[in-house]
Amino acid sequence: MNHTISKELIHFIESSPSCFHAVKFTEDLLLKDHFTQLQENEKWQIQRGGRYFVARNGSALIAFTVPEQSFSGMRIIAGHSDSPSFKIKENPELETEKHYIRLNVEGYGGMLCAPWFDRPLSVAGRVIIKNKETGKFESRLVNIDRDLIMIPSLAIHMNRDANKGYSYNIQKDMLPLYGDISAKGTFLKITADAAGVKENEILGHDLFLYNRQKGCIWGASQEYISSPRLDDLQCAFASLKGFLSAPRESHLAVYCILDNEETGSNTKQGAASTFLYDTLTRAYRGLGMTEEDYLVHLADSFMISADNAHAVHPNYTDKADPSNRPFLNGGIVIKFNAGQKYCTDALSAAMFRDICREAGVPVQTFANRSDMAGGSTLGNISNTRVALNTVDIGLPQLAMHSPYETAGTKDTGYLIKAAEKFFL
Repeated sequence: MNHTISKELIHFIESSPSCFHAVKFTEDLLLKDHFTQLQENEKWQIQRGGRYFVARNGSALIAFTVPEQSFSGMRIIAGHSDSPSFKIKENPELETEKHYIRLNVEGYGGMLCAPWFDRPLSVAGRVIIKNKETGKFESRLVNIDRDLIMIPSLAIHMNRDANKGYSYNIQKDMLPLYGDISAKGTFLKITADAAGVKENEILGHDLFLYNRQKGCIWGASQEYISSPRLDDLQCAFASLKGFLSAPRESHLAVYCILDNEETGSNTKQGAASTFLYDTLTRAYRGLGMTEEDYLVHLADSFMISADNAHAVHPNYTDKADPSNRPFLNGGIVIKFNAGQKYCTDALSAAMFRDICREAGVPVQTFANRSDMAGGSTLGNISNTRVALNTVDIGLPQLAMHSPYETAGTKDTGYLIKAAEKFFL
């Protein structure tokens, strides 16, 4: 069973080379499950027993189901669609020494730079065109689905101290090689071909580098899975599987995949936006309920912020907290931080532990060493707009923010089971 789920996860990730593809893949699954797509610029018709979803910016999505009978609150799971990468700049082609064409990029999120070198990469994202018939701007997905570019390392002979540590300058060290001089002026043409449009139709683009290496299952007992973008597509996938397979009969069940977590969530489609608040309040109004009803229900609601967690690294065991030490395949990780980088408190931890106990799922805990700063996630940011009891959890992984990350084959299934129990 673990390998079947892992293969499904690898397929989801390979189909999602960018945040836009991840949301499109999710939309297709929801439509197959008879969800109705709502548009933010149209009036909503919400009914008891209905299944709905709405997307924003093509990179964030919220799906929800309404029970047939009366309900008293909401159950929400939220993850994110984006991963650290390199974004293609405007006017990207750079001619070098009249022999090479490189692409001009900038960092997106806090990535590990070194693993991006010397591996086949390509480009995915979206372009924007204007429909001549309707006069509306439209998005077209782009995936140049072949080995297209590479970031070559500098030979050890030219930097004898390379293995003693190096500080990477993205503008100098991380620009990918696209082709020889004959490639000059072709990048947007290749992009247009991948989008199925003409080059002169492209009015804007959001394009990112992605790692072409396929996901794999490995280890002495095939206990590990490695893939690009496990953070956070592993949680997004497992949460979605649990959401779709659960009865969803007792509460307004809500699944979110938000964007721009890796850059702070301060966008119209991020956790700091009004997207979740707008969706929930419109759903309540569509059901003929008042703002007071919404606020009463919100106080009786619960949210799981699902974003992967650091496992103890076998070569750097000293980097982990002395007593909160999650391991691959050890179960779902509850994340704690006194500085509120994670929003877990005693109550939300207890509520989530109870869900996992009922689901028969193991639980681990994570906290940073007290002398080391850690990252943050979307739970506490989302709570500034929609305030409710929230727990920050994740699946344990190694090499977070590398273009090729590692996790356990059992843990995806654990989150699916917990989500199914959560959405009863």
